[in-house]
Amino acid sequence: MEELALRVGEALKSAGLTAATAESCTGGWVAQAITAVPGSSAWFVGGYVSYSNAAKQSMLGVKAQTLARSGAVSEAVVVEMAEGALRNTGADISVSISGIAGPDGGSDEKPAGTVWFAWAVKGRPTVSCLSFFHGDRESVRRQAVEQALEGLTAYLPG
Repeated sequence: MEELALRVGEALKSAGLTAATAESCTGGWVAQAITAVPGSSAWFVGGYVSYSNAAKQSMLGVKAQTLARSGAVSEAVVVEMAEGALRNTGADISVSISGIAGPDGGSDEKPAGTVWFAWAVKGRPTVSCLSFFHGDRESVRRQAVEQALEGLTAYLPG
């Protein structure tokens, strides 16, 4: 994870770009991994931990209708989270994560390990993906952080 965060930082710094995060099930772990890199203040604007639906709405502008229609763990919500983080911080790229880390909270439709991601980049369509991770709560969260960091480098404008 440290290597991934370092690569994100090097890519952002060399491109002269900044990043922001909007996290739910990872509880700020992506931001923590990023800020563990010395000099990250040059390329990391900040992050949101929007665990509750109310926080997603007030902090990131996620619409109540979107939450009611799709649920917090959905493509529609992570897209609004990522775009809200980009809009609020002025960063060049953002990543958002919402998922069910488990062991509780899952359903047949959305089992534990279900995690949605979105990456928003200024001037480009927002990209999203759905992943299904296996393992205990910490393992699911760790895998989500790693995918979020990998996506930041993959979707960098360039």
